[in-house]
Amino acid sequence: MTNRARKWRQMLLLAAVEVLGLTVWFSATAVSPALQAEWQIGSLSAVWLTASVQVGFVAGGITSALLTLGDRFRPQLVMGISAFGAGLATAILALAANGLWQAIVLRFLTGVFLAGLYPIGMKVMSSWASPRQRGTAFGILLGALTLGSGMPHLISGLAEGLPWRLILLIAACITLVAGFIALAWVRPGPLAAAKTARPKISHAWAGFSSRSPLLANLGYFGHMWELYALWTWLPTFLLMSHRAHGGGTSAIQIGTESFIAIGVAGLAGCLLGGWLSDKVGRSAAAVAALVVSGLCCLFSPLMYTVTGPIMLVFLIIWGSSAIADSGVFSTSLSESVDARYVGTALTAQTTVGYLITVTTIQIVPLAANLTGWQFAFLILAPGPVVGAIAMYLRRGINSSHDVSVTPDSPEQSLNR
Repeated sequence: MTNRARKWRQMLLLAAVEVLGLTVWFSATAVSPALQAEWQIGSLSAVWLTASVQVGFVAGGITSALLTLGDRFRPQLVMGISAFGAGLATAILALAANGLWQAIVLRFLTGVFLAGLYPIGMKVMSSWASPRQRGTAFGILLGALTLGSGMPHLISGLAEGLPWRLILLIAACITLVAGFIALAWVRPGPLAAAKTARPKISHAWAGFSSRSPLLANLGYFGHMWELYALWTWLPTFLLMSHRAHGGGTSAIQIGTESFIAIGVAGLAGCLLGGWLSDKVGRSAAAVAALVVSGLCCLFSPLMYTVTGPIMLVFLIIWGSSAIADSGVFSTSLSESVDARYVGTALTAQTTVGYLITVTTIQIVPLAANLTGWQFAFLILAPGPVVGAIAMYLRRGINSSHDVSVTPDSPEQSLNR
């Protein structure tokens, strides 16, 4: 097998692991109405079905970053064990949980394990992609993550009438398959650091030690202020919009529209954002995506008043732009820190980012209680503004791709 064929095989395997592995992330969110009805819990309590995953991800990310797990052990082993753990926690929820607190604990554990799947996947992807292709490569990986995150909405919509426990069990089994793929076939590429890193707490702060990685992280944090709150509450926003206009509110319709906005449009946005970052530079691609998604936040009250194709087009634009820059931030950071500690730096970045999402997931329904769902998403607009400013300030640092590739570097072998 040629180097090029081997590279693309590994990139596609990594994408498959992310699509299948991240299916459990929003699995409980997708069946939240059924859980609220069966367990007699309110919407503000039910938000912890998602927020507990974010908190768990933060806890797992902090542990992984401080112990440099992603740089000490074989990445395919970390990813495989993480997928098995997330799938098992979701399966136990499906089979045995009988109340909110049991669900919160199991969702927390799901997040802990997912912290070893997504960031480590980015590290492996960076080991297969040369700097000139890394934006596209990370776009593929983040597109897979987005598609996987949207899958529960599609499963829930298409499986209308099925028990929520069966839906969660399906998601758990899909994630277990991701673990088998990671262990059996995923391997690091030739650009991986030759030596594993000794654990040092200072490695976790590599992304905050100088201007270039710091601005990349600030851009990412602004992006995360918006993204997961949007993904969590978009189905509710759509449901309330449909009800306001006397339209249908079937699970199939809401689930399908949510999957199109989060999964399909998100995948397209990631691929486009990654490709653009390789062509026009990391900062320019990120700023463009942040400006578009920020405008969508501002226009959301107006779009709340429309339905049908116009709303769907708006959702596609918002869903694609909100995630299009995610891979750009990860790419920028991976190119700005010591290659031996990329796994730890990416884990630290995502950990702080997901800690921010815990806040925004909580405040959107609070805003909705005060102003109504029509204006709830306005509170997300400051995130893209801050992110766009940070990435604009980062322009021109160490060239458009942040690194240089010499003619005799090992990256060249990947382009043949």
